[in-house]
Amino acid sequence: MIIVVVAALVVVLGLGAWTVKNDGYLFGIATPLAAEDYEGTGGEAISVDVPEQANGYSIGAQLEELDVVASADAFVRAFNANPAAGGIQPGTHEMKLQMSADSAVALLAENNINRAGFTVPEGYTVDQIRASMIDKGWPKADVDATFKDIASLLPPEAGGKAEGWLFPSSYEVKPESTPAADVVKEMVAQTIAVLEQLDVPADQRETVLIKASLIEREARLAPDRPIMAAAIENRLAANEWLGIDASLLYGLGRTSGGLTSAELADGSNPYNLSVRGNKGLPPTPIAAPSRASIEAVMSPADDPDVFFWCTVNLETGETKFADTQAEHDQNIAELHAWMDANPGWNG
Repeated sequence: MIIVVVAALVVVLGLGAWTVKNDGYLFGIATPLAAEDYEGTGGEAISVDVPEQANGYSIGAQLEELDVVASADAFVRAFNANPAAGGIQPGTHEMKLQMSADSAVALLAENNINRAGFTVPEGYTVDQIRASMIDKGWPKADVDATFKDIASLLPPEAGGKAEGWLFPSSYEVKPESTPAADVVKEMVAQTIAVLEQLDVPADQRETVLIKASLIEREARLAPDRPIMAAAIENRLAANEWLGIDASLLYGLGRTSGGLTSAELADGSNPYNLSVRGNKGLPPTPIAAPSRASIEAVMSPADDPDVFFWCTVNLETGETKFADTQAEHDQNIAELHAWMDANPGWNG
């Protein structure tokens, strides 16, 4: 969640998903009964990575973005109606494009997971990737040695820092046959390939990855990414501090949780973007951004006024944007009201 927020990103497929049966409204009112939905069991095959601790909302948003389902709303409704949905396991699931929400949930619940490779979830940090490699069977000594000398595996524009350069994807590698250094090389090569495909100049790649990583950690829903990207650009252009909580959490060695007043006021943490003295971007990316987040940075929303965002529902990820501090304060009040109504919610 962003409290003094930021900016915009390029959308991927999420904004184009509402095109099938209706516009998602009934008599002008948004309703799950009017949610977009495809018919049938889908067409072209696609691999979908379900991360750890995913829920119906986050899975639905991801599937909508990839055009596996027509809308996250339809998926959530089907997810809640299927008793087997709670048993969906993390990993790489083989899905199909343009499936009905019911068939998508049913297929995921079969847990036909491709366990032959290694998956880096979107938004993972270098430390999380390193720990995951060890957990999946790579020898700790091999992994430690690789990450100790990781600067030699990075392009010059990374500045010797690996954060943001290990692309989130599934890789056909195994501990018994692929050395840790080769796995890292493949991740870096994939990042470079995506940046080249999106025509990101070499001298701008680190900056683009920093912005994309902020969006990756903040955005819960695909349509929000380009708007966040725009907010970031607007605040930077106005020489305003960004105030992005995800950056401060990274600087504290955490990926979630609350922030104390002392932590928010500590200007010695260079990742604390809530302190007026720490204007601009953090020193490095804060996570591995997805292609969607990188695209958002390269094509932010056309909104020269948006300055703030605030996630007002921590369960669904609903985020509201504002042009003025007064509007933003109203959104913060809405978040606090939600938190009061949902004490102890931890995601």
